[in-house]
Amino acid sequence: MDLYPPVETHGLIGDLQTAALVAADGTVNWFCAPRFDSPSLFGSLLDRHRGGYFQASPVGVEYVSKQLYLPGTPILITRFVSPDGVGELVDFMPVAGDRPTDRHRLVRMVRVVRGVMRFRFQVEPRFNYGRDPHELDMCLEGEVFRTPAYSLMMSAIRYPESRIGERPRERSEAGGVGATFVLREGEQSGVVLETGGTPDRPRLYSPGEVSDMLLQTRDFWKRWIGRSRYTGRWREMVERSAMTLKLMTYAPTGAVIAAPTAGLPEQIGGSRNWDYRYTWIRDASFSVYALLSLGFTDEAWQYRRWVDDRIRDAEESGVPLQIMYRVDGSPDLAEEVLDHLEGYRGSAPVRVGNGAVGQLQLDIYGEALDALHFADSHGLMSSHQEWLSTVRMVDWLCENWDQPEQGIWEARGDRQDFTFGRLMSWVALDRAVRLAHERGRPGDTSRWTNTRNQIYEQIMDRGFHPGRRAFVQHYASHVLDAALLAMPAVGFVAPTDPIWQSTLAAIDAELVSDSLVYRYDPAASSDGLPGRENTFTMCTFWYVRALAQSGRLDDATLVLEKMFTYSSPLGLYSEEIAPTGEQTGNFPQAFSHLSLIGAAVTLDQLLDARR
Repeated sequence: MDLYPPVETHGLIGDLQTAALVAADGTVNWFCAPRFDSPSLFGSLLDRHRGGYFQASPVGVEYVSKQLYLPGTPILITRFVSPDGVGELVDFMPVAGDRPTDRHRLVRMVRVVRGVMRFRFQVEPRFNYGRDPHELDMCLEGEVFRTPAYSLMMSAIRYPESRIGERPRERSEAGGVGATFVLREGEQSGVVLETGGTPDRPRLYSPGEVSDMLLQTRDFWKRWIGRSRYTGRWREMVERSAMTLKLMTYAPTGAVIAAPTAGLPEQIGGSRNWDYRYTWIRDASFSVYALLSLGFTDEAWQYRRWVDDRIRDAEESGVPLQIMYRVDGSPDLAEEVLDHLEGYRGSAPVRVGNGAVGQLQLDIYGEALDALHFADSHGLMSSHQEWLSTVRMVDWLCENWDQPEQGIWEARGDRQDFTFGRLMSWVALDRAVRLAHERGRPGDTSRWTNTRNQIYEQIMDRGFHPGRRAFVQHYASHVLDAALLAMPAVGFVAPTDPIWQSTLAAIDAELVSDSLVYRYDPAASSDGLPGRENTFTMCTFWYVRALAQSGRLDDATLVLEKMFTYSSPLGLYSEEIAPTGEQTGNFPQAFSHLSLIGAAVTLDQLLDARR
């Protein structure tokens, strides 16, 4: 277990088509290429011995490391402080553009800003999750690691005549390469990793050339975040969340992945280990909300178009909308277990693909329609063909809303009549009616209205438990569900309604632990999986919003400020937080950062209104 750094001690870098995680000791232990959902090249996060890694750190001296981002960018700086000197490792990925490409560059520059330091580079790639053997070719300018299917090239950073950073290299038994070298104050060295086989051999990169790449990357990100209209109280956290979401965006399609990692456990040693490198309809819809609220109209438009494309694809194939897709929109996400990997801190099985893809989750229709309506209110109108596809989806929902499903939490047990699924079905029909009326679009609005009203009455009749004085997870249960914190936000109940106030009080008493919120109690409501639950980060931010909307602004502010203390040193969040304060689950998590933005924006508005 000591070989696995805590999840929260990682920084995220990326080029808008893929991403890498860099630990605080300078090790790249997760990197997939050419896309987020491609097999890993470095995967020691899931198996230290078989997964592959790229270590870049001081040797021969005790040191303390700290990480920070270059302000306004995702350029990562890892600082090593020792009695002998201070060194800095700068990691970044030049933006790959909006056309799919196999070529991706990861730049690693190391420099000494005080004293003298000895560094060690050790590069041990493992292709296809460690399943494919590779060959190593070495030349003066660098190395090439090759398999029949893919290649990874490493080129040195130095001037041809310079001896600075030149280092004798050793070939490892597993086909890796290592080198140790000394840098003095003001000196720098490094490498450029490139995937895709173009060019086909390494070359020397001059420090000036790499400096230009760094400045171009910096300027791209500063221009992008400079478009944010957020000027509220929590600007640093909100803007870091926005950049994190942008990093998890596949630029060629605009799809936002749920997380750049796979297999990180919700509970150490447990089996709730899922692959989140795909795009959920739910996440894409929430992204439209978050980004429009910050002023990022272009991204919201692109995400909305991606959702529209999936609606049309589902209609043409004659099947319901899937809950998730690959970043290019393809529907095949077959799940497999990688038995040869031990898992993060021994948490097996390691899964890639996602078997929940075929689940029925009725809430996605509400999130999709809510996003379309919100985008429309900001001038992002649907085309005629997009509207016709939407109409047919809403008509399908009228026929299919009243049936058991797996729900937002993707239970792998029996289907249930989940209240949240009914709630969001109500949202879907309500927003469809509004869109038709506000834009004069054709549709069977009489049927949609009647169905919407039927759902409302059913939720009030069967979703509210009189004994508990609260809305519950599903109709055959008395278990509470934090997903229902969204009820006032979507307009189903007034935040001052007594039935909502009593629901919020029940959630306060049962699902909240020192401001952190559990999704539900799996011991009381089996989800078909072994193990316990940690608190769910998204639900805590939803709790902030619900408190604020219910008039408890001081409580909401305190919970939000407490929640910021649980972030990583870089302001990142995984899916869950353990009782120890450790972050668990895939990292970083789009859901967490989307809900952070929503909570901060809502609370800001209500605090301003009170003032």
